[in-house]
Amino acid sequence: MYRLIVESGERFPYASTAKRLKPSTKKNRPVILVTGGAGFIGSHLLDALLAGAATPEVRVLDNFSSGRREHLAQHKNDPRLKVFKLDLLDFKKAAATFKGVDRVFHLAANPDARWGIDNTRLDLEQETLVTYHVLEAMRRHGAAQIVFASSGTVYGDVGATVTRETLGPALPISLYGAGKVASEALISAFCATFGLRGVILRFGNIVGERTTHGAIYDFLRRLAKNSAELKVLGNGRQSKPYIYVRDIVDAIVFGGEKCAELEAGRFDVFNVAPDGGTTVRFIAEELVAQLGFKGRTKISYGTTAGGWPGDVPVSRMDSTKLRNAGFVLPRSSDEAVRLAIRRILEWLPQRKNAKDDLRLPKDAKLISN
Repeated sequence: MYRLIVESGERFPYASTAKRLKPSTKKNRPVILVTGGAGFIGSHLLDALLAGAATPEVRVLDNFSSGRREHLAQHKNDPRLKVFKLDLLDFKKAAATFKGVDRVFHLAANPDARWGIDNTRLDLEQETLVTYHVLEAMRRHGAAQIVFASSGTVYGDVGATVTRETLGPALPISLYGAGKVASEALISAFCATFGLRGVILRFGNIVGERTTHGAIYDFLRRLAKNSAELKVLGNGRQSKPYIYVRDIVDAIVFGGEKCAELEAGRFDVFNVAPDGGTTVRFIAEELVAQLGFKGRTKISYGTTAGGWPGDVPVSRMDSTKLRNAGFVLPRSSDEAVRLAIRRILEWLPQRKNAKDDLRLPKDAKLISN
């Protein structure tokens, strides 16, 4: 019997999403495969998929480099879940798990754009080559549909220009963004050549519980070591659209529905982000306030526009196409950040068998607003 672990006082948070899950092309009982399913976003997607009683089987492929076994613990007694610990770079082992699969949610990737600075092969392997292996395995085993987690980083640094799906050429300034562009091109080619169906979702920045990277994650780790001062990379005016993780899962499930409606050989692209953006200053100040540190934690900012080489200081994305297709994000960027911080702070004391050093500062006095 499926049981979703209670988080933040909400029982069965994906019940409404589960009701919207539409049947796929194989006898209305699709076998689903999620790459990166133990990760931050992937594990939330897994919750939503397994909340659907009509889901017969979900396979998770993860090398657990950034994914966490704790993210899957609530499903350990669900016989529909099959977890494969393997590296998608090992094509022979990975391809065998695609037999009988109808729909693939491809989320496996390098989770942090900064990591590619020190290891320049990382995004080539974990974005481009991994995506090729996924597509080739799909082709060999007849998997019909792919929903791909891309990113607004594909647009590069275009200042305050509001980016639409038709903006081009795509000129990313990070190796991470370059890997996403290459992956999108491979999906386009495989769909056209081999009759696959594909939906590409270009995300804004995702925040929420089970976080494994990002500004909130970094700030919490620093404050746990020294709550008297928070040092921020860049001048704090970096501004990007943020999405709460459970909202992006709803968008991913919607992407699966749109994918099923496509004709063979076709693919589509959607931006997934709220209007406007949220500054790093807002994130730092909101986190400090919710921890009960307002007035006693000094926030120190740098002088550069970006936080690191390849960081896009300002990003704005237009999701009109997605709204016209029938999906609307339920909250603004600032609202998403505020909610995400609250949910993260509620989640941290509940963690069991954590393998990282993310924790609440010992002197935190949580303030809900």
